[in-house]
Amino acid sequence: MKLVTYRHEGVERIGAVRDEAIVDLSEVAPSMLELIAGGPALLARARAITASAEAAVPLEAVSLLAPIPRPRKNIICLGMNYAAHAIESLRARGLPEKLPEYPVFFSKALTAVNHPGAVVPLMPDVSAQRDWEVELAVVIGVGGKNIPRERALSHVFGYTILNDVSARDLQTRHQQFFYSKSLDGSAPMGPWIVTADEIPDPHNLRLRLRLNGETMQDSNTGDMIFDIPACIATFSRGITLEPGDVFATGTPSGVAMGMTPPRWLQAGDVMECEIERIGVLRNEVW
Repeated sequence: MKLVTYRHEGVERIGAVRDEAIVDLSEVAPSMLELIAGGPALLARARAITASAEAAVPLEAVSLLAPIPRPRKNIICLGMNYAAHAIESLRARGLPEKLPEYPVFFSKALTAVNHPGAVVPLMPDVSAQRDWEVELAVVIGVGGKNIPRERALSHVFGYTILNDVSARDLQTRHQQFFYSKSLDGSAPMGPWIVTADEIPDPHNLRLRLRLNGETMQDSNTGDMIFDIPACIATFSRGITLEPGDVFATGTPSGVAMGMTPPRWLQAGDVMECEIERIGVLRNEVW
């Protein structure tokens, strides 16, 4: 099931994609967060309405928004979670080429969230080194604390795509991730959430990023250093996860920072993030 947040005739709603059209699910829940929090019963009701509804709005007639336009908390991110990207990142910063022994967590601010098809602000007066990162994002459905690894996937509601647009000069200058990853509009997300039942193995998905039609990143989620259960189990030790929390699980090699010379984002560039079984997230930079 593909679940969307969209705007039609000036009204923001949630819905389900069916045959290139959207079935309105407003009667089920007023927002994606409330649908997720409603658990299996509410999701079953959404499925029934999607299957039986006669009326649907064509996809091209609506504006898709980030599936969760305003998460309750910062987006949880994994740094250096693909071996080749970890090496290119360390090498670019002149650091020892040693893979992390534990998951590297940071977060992106809520104001970084951006929509499918929306413009990513370049902000040349703030950063001269903007970079791209295609990532599989995990949406938590069942909250919890100290979640055992073997039960971690049962806490997942679904999956979406996130482009972790980064400012590498700010990352180096301030020696951290949060500020450099949190500039406004630097977390395009979408185009929808695919429910977990449709992706039984999230660790075997091809993910790619194309820049102006040229493939820059091409890998598989099976190449993660720390898989999704490990990340959920580790992060939830002492921290309560809640329905609607978003995990961005890291990016593979092929980012601008790792090139010689680097190829930073420029005005007019088009980024297309594609993940198997989910779809394509497209955004321009201006």
